[in-house]
Amino acid sequence: MHEITFTPIGYVSSSVTERMDEHWGDIQSKILLQSEFAGALRGLEGFSHAIIVTYLHQAHYEQEKHLQRRPRNLATMPKVGIFAQRAKNRPNPIGITAVKIINVGNDWLEVKGLDAIHETPVLDIKPYYPQYDKIENARIPEWVERLMKNYF
Repeated sequence: MHEITFTPIGYVSSSVTERMDEHWGDIQSKILLQSEFAGALRGLEGFSHAIIVTYLHQAHYEQEKHLQRRPRNLATMPKVGIFAQRAKNRPNPIGITAVKIINVGNDWLEVKGLDAIHETPVLDIKPYYPQYDKIENARIPEWVERLMKNYF
């Protein structure tokens, strides 16, 4: 195994300070870039959406508890493996979320729908390209529809 090291490009500034499992759709937050990345957002204002990659700094993976589990520990959900769900407690706690861009500054990005709490480290920001990021006719299990009903 190779060790992989990342350095955050910035941090989330949000009113949400506690982890939650639903209702992220209306949450607005800012990504505050490290000073050496000032200017790196230039051109992003032309996009409506971006993909944010985060390090879920408060997540804690325990194999015996998280390898297979019911999403959100709900009895109505099937027991599935960690790689069949998007739970925060993962072997590598990386979050990936497509967000709506609200405003772009020189060293900050305001977004809507980022499911990350205050001070979450941001690893990368990528513009959303429908040609690459949207999959037509994607298939998901029925339980995912039920699970995500109130998420956004």
